[in-house]
Amino acid sequence: MPEKTQFNVYLPPELVRAVKHRCIDEGVSLSAFVERVLSDYLTEVEQR
Repeated sequence: MPEKTQFNVYLPPELVRAVKHRCIDEGVSLSAFVERVLSDYLTEVEQR
C-alpha cells in the first residue's frame, strides 16, 4: 500500500456535509473520495 500523509484543511460546513453525503452515496471513504477528486483535477489541469 502506498505511503499516505495526513493534512488538515478548513472548509465551509455546508461543503463538508455535502462531501460526506456524496461519499456515503458512492460507498467510498472520505480519504478515497478526496484523493480521487484532487487527482482528477490535477490531471485535467495538466491536460490544458
